[in-house]
Amino acid sequence: MALNTIYILIVAFCLDLLFGDPKWMPHLIVFYGKAIAFGEKIGNKGRGKLLKGMFLSIVLISAAFVMPLLMIQWLNSKGFTILSILFSIVMLFYCLANKTLIQEGKAVFKTLKDEGLDAGRKRLSWIVGRETNNLNEQQIRIATFETMSENLSDGVIAPLFYFAIFGIPGVMAYKMINTLDSMIGYKNDRYILFGRFAAKLDDVVNYLPARITAFLIVIVRFKLGGIHFILKEGKKHSSPNAGYPEAALAYVLNCQFGGPNYYHGKLVDKPFIGSNNREIKHEEIKTVSQINYAVSTLFCILIIVVFLVL
Repeated sequence: MALNTIYILIVAFCLDLLFGDPKWMPHLIVFYGKAIAFGEKIGNKGRGKLLKGMFLSIVLISAAFVMPLLMIQWLNSKGFTILSILFSIVMLFYCLANKTLIQEGKAVFKTLKDEGLDAGRKRLSWIVGRETNNLNEQQIRIATFETMSENLSDGVIAPLFYFAIFGIPGVMAYKMINTLDSMIGYKNDRYILFGRFAAKLDDVVNYLPARITAFLIVIVRFKLGGIHFILKEGKKHSSPNAGYPEAALAYVLNCQFGGPNYYHGKLVDKPFIGSNNREIKHEEIKTVSQINYAVSTLFCILIIVVFLVL
């Protein structure tokens, strides 16, 4: 079983590095999103929104866990071990997003350089929740690095973490939690009650992966002195998790993240992470991409070593 898990991990991880999210393939997360949107349309009205949102979240997360579990058990019971492994590889591949994350970050930087400020703002709006209409070049680059560090945790390290502990059912349940948070976990009038359970649950399941991501960022850059910086600066963020990988990246780049930004028409006065408000250079997207690849690869190696030892 341990060797099968290692095979699944290696092949799925390599497939993600090679192909990212192929546009021609129907994506699992799109299906998750449609299920969430359908449930939200039915339940997010009238009284009891908090309980309705909790019920929807529990049902969808349970389904995301149980369905692949039953599929894998059925395939194995029928002697279709190879099909079970192939199914698991495809599902884990769907749950990883490192190459796509790096491609999106590079696309923002390239668009900003080649097509100018307005085009860069528009391209950034595809991957961040903040308003981008009035951002300058420095703010666009900072926003890109912030989302790349945060999503390194959400899109790579956390899925690998839950795959290592709970297998394919665990990683698929995690992706449902993460998708629920991204769709209904907002603190606005529409979702403040209906999405509260999903948002809090997302905070809980990302607690360890976010901190693992942060520590791995300084490890791969051989800057272990940054651990104190991470612990001090990471907690400044309004999110209990996002600030830690952001603080780690700010430390290794010796730059400053955070600061006030507009979200859904409201100014959010976020504290700064770090103190060196230097200019971010275009070439630094290569460094951040290398960090993402190094962190995800190192974490895969660590998981493999643990399974081999156990």
